[in-house]
Amino acid sequence: MLNRSLPRTLAAALACAAVAVPRVVAATPYEAFIDIETDDDLDDLLASGQVTIETYEALRILLDRGVDLDTSSREDLYSLPNLTYADVDAILEYRKLNGFVADPVDLVAAGALTEEKLLAISAFLLLRSRDRGKYEPHGFVRVFTRATQTDHTAPPIGLRARVTAGKTLTAGLAASLTRMRVGDVTWDPNRDALIAEPQGVRAHVPKAYLRYHTDKLDLIAGSYRVGFGERLTFDTATDYTPNGLYLDDQLNRSYDLSRDCNQSTGELAASPCAGDARYEYVTPDFGWSEGLRGLAVGTEQIPLGEGRLQAYGWGSYQHRSIYQYEIANTAPGICDDPRDDANAACSAPDVFVRPAGDLLTATPEYSYQTLPEMFAESMVGGNVTYFAARRDFVGVTAYGATTQWLPDTPDDVRLDTQEWSRWPIGGRHGAIGTSLGVGRGIYDLFAEVSHSFDRIPDGDGPIHGGGGPAAILRGTRNLKKSEVEVSVRYYAPDFVNPYAGAIAASDEIEGQRARGEHGARLRYTGKHGAVSLRAGLDGWRTLVPIQERINGLLVDDFVYVARGDVYVRTDFDATERLRWGLWLQLTDKGLDQGAPRDATGMLVPPCYEVLFEDGEVGEPITCTGRRFVTTVRARLTPNRSVVLYGQARHAILDDSRGTDKRQDVSALATALWKPDARMRLRGRVRYLNEDIADNAYLEQSLETSVDLGYRLRKKDTLRVRADLVLWLDDRASTAARSPSPELWLGADYEAKF
Repeated sequence: MLNRSLPRTLAAALACAAVAVPRVVAATPYEAFIDIETDDDLDDLLASGQVTIETYEALRILLDRGVDLDTSSREDLYSLPNLTYADVDAILEYRKLNGFVADPVDLVAAGALTEEKLLAISAFLLLRSRDRGKYEPHGFVRVFTRATQTDHTAPPIGLRARVTAGKTLTAGLAASLTRMRVGDVTWDPNRDALIAEPQGVRAHVPKAYLRYHTDKLDLIAGSYRVGFGERLTFDTATDYTPNGLYLDDQLNRSYDLSRDCNQSTGELAASPCAGDARYEYVTPDFGWSEGLRGLAVGTEQIPLGEGRLQAYGWGSYQHRSIYQYEIANTAPGICDDPRDDANAACSAPDVFVRPAGDLLTATPEYSYQTLPEMFAESMVGGNVTYFAARRDFVGVTAYGATTQWLPDTPDDVRLDTQEWSRWPIGGRHGAIGTSLGVGRGIYDLFAEVSHSFDRIPDGDGPIHGGGGPAAILRGTRNLKKSEVEVSVRYYAPDFVNPYAGAIAASDEIEGQRARGEHGARLRYTGKHGAVSLRAGLDGWRTLVPIQERINGLLVDDFVYVARGDVYVRTDFDATERLRWGLWLQLTDKGLDQGAPRDATGMLVPPCYEVLFEDGEVGEPITCTGRRFVTTVRARLTPNRSVVLYGQARHAILDDSRGTDKRQDVSALATALWKPDARMRLRGRVRYLNEDIADNAYLEQSLETSVDLGYRLRKKDTLRVRADLVLWLDDRASTAARSPSPELWLGADYEAKF
């Protein structure tokens, strides 16, 4: 069964479920000039299509973590939006001459940064107080919640706290009160299936850490992130150029409601979610990514000859959640290879709802749920890098991991993952790689070569188990007002590394983005008088599964498909107060390939958005369609306290429903008013119409939001937000939807000290 991209609500539910087991964000440059103050502004960038979901995640984590101009490395400073390597090197030269950055404004006076760039990155900066005592604590506590009119339990609550004593010791945590999360999961021998505690209100502290950080030693116990080089061997940091250890105390949020009932018939006579119950929605929980948890230590200041040596090591033991359909029973003689779709035993095991009384009472099954703490991942890793100079280095990174499934199962059940899961079949996996960097004048060259290891069984065609090689080469030409980046990449079909976040297209091969792909990318960013230009060209070949009918039989195989993406984003400063822009983007997923085939061997009409083998789950079906997007935008600042923004967008794309091109339109307008330093009022209106020719096919909606931020004390801020969503299409699911319209109310209080 083929299915067009999931409806918005179901896609959002699956996205929220996947949050617990995050995909490593593939490295991507910032596609637009980033100028934000809060995470609500960041939401606007995503809603308007100015940034991709990968860029959004990287910026959200960076905004929560912050960057210290006094201590950050060249790699960390380059993660700040809008900065070129020339800007970063100018900041480092200023810091070298002055010892520290007393006030970021001084960078403008010294010519290291323009005023526009400094104001744009100010929200990401950690500012130090020079008057604070040596051991005087400082930090923040942030509590947030939200609700909608159909909620029938306690609202979700999120809490983040961080405190630093002096310059060396930092402690933090993230906590969440959830209501939609499934409880503990065990194996039920009576049903020969999994059984889970019902959803309910539960408190979680998924992230907590203690960090000791000096110029010579960095030590973290608890939750943390790690990343090195070109992100090919190991990265959980999401920075474009990570190098070292990073705090991890973030929570995730979604602005799409969650389905209230997520059960199917199971052992009952009828599904508890039958009829209109399928379309009842409630406020989603605040989620979190399951990163690394354990101990990490490192230093960057070991003198060696004319240079210095950095060394890092980490150990992690983390309980991980998994989407229920990613599980397989690979016991010998039952399912030797989860790729065997003809074997019904290779399907995911059922997950029943644990009944309140007698375990033998008839009970329904769960559907589309993330199951918590299903397996434990044990990992060790390390990095050693020699820096001959700030821009010249060579290093080695390696890690190894093994998984242990936590539910006790009988001898004829061996839990493992499906082939399309991010986690490799067989449990054990790892990688080792070497990276280098060389900088001369306005040029920088970076490279990383890696090899993965795993226990995946051999598959069809070019797919084999055991691991494979990968390599990436990236070069930049850096000027004060422009930067050119060229990169080439090669990822073998057997390179399977769930912790690779290197430059890669969004398509996946058996759950991995950086796999079975080779290509080249060119990126340009520049300011030419009143014109700002961002352009990119990416061409790649990716391995995709197909089915061919040979002598009357369906045969699974893989072929390489050439794909390309090109974008040009031009913004023009018409006056000091008015900026307008024209953005164009063309993506072709089948430059040299015809339409894909379905499970019967029949040709499928060209498509651009994702199709799945089994309707809503399973391996993505090959799409070979095209999409062309045109965006017209304008930004007006009548005075210092008011900012107005408007955008109109049109997309024409291939759709699996037929040969006619589908046309989508959207429009967005925002207004920001800051009458003084204490108050901030922002409003947004967004209209979306997918497939303007058929109002009964996809989504048509109108969203509005208003949020008010007010500084109650010198360092405390209260923010309240209201969202109203009107559903305007004629789909049957929309007519039965509850609530409709949606009304959200949220509150966020942050106290700094």
